[in-house]
Amino acid sequence: MEVRFAARGTEIDTKLKDYMESKVSKLEKFFRKISHSQVVVSFQKGNYNVETTANANGVILRAEENAQDPRKAFDQALKNLERQIKRHNDYLKDKGQFHGEADFSFSIEGLGDGNKEGNKEDWATYDPIIEKVKKVSLYPMDPKEAVMQMELVGHSFFVFQNGETGDVNVVYKRKDGNYGRLEPVK
Repeated sequence: MEVRFAARGTEIDTKLKDYMESKVSKLEKFFRKISHSQVVVSFQKGNYNVETTANANGVILRAEENAQDPRKAFDQALKNLERQIKRHNDYLKDKGQFHGEADFSFSIEGLGDGNKEGNKEDWATYDPIIEKVKKVSLYPMDPKEAVMQMELVGHSFFVFQNGETGDVNVVYKRKDGNYGRLEPVK
């Protein structure tokens, strides 16, 4: 598995990078189809924000945590990612789509403070209720105009047709106050 690192507003020293890489590579034994992972470490307002992303056979799993210590933030984010992988495996197992030979035991030694609150969610029994379906008209516009429209309607995201590509895109407001854009892969 390929592990990529990115740092924003800080640097990742070799010792921390090696630690992160060894822990992320252990995720592969839980789900072998993780093609690549990414760890982004940023520093803002006295806190480290660590975002871990794993591509599990086309399914993007993502976890993000903040702490004053980058190692603690990473450990907590990895713990959350591990929980998502477990739920994904349970879902695949329940649907009869999992054809691997994997041990479904999920514990990486030395992670976190052992707090088990919120870990009892079982993906196999998860049944989301969609309460409302809203149809939207898509108008060609550039991403900046879409952000302006999003702010005007007071939402945290906005779906639009990209005027340059013709693809459906989504702009969204990030926790740090900046904006992001989702676009389809061709």
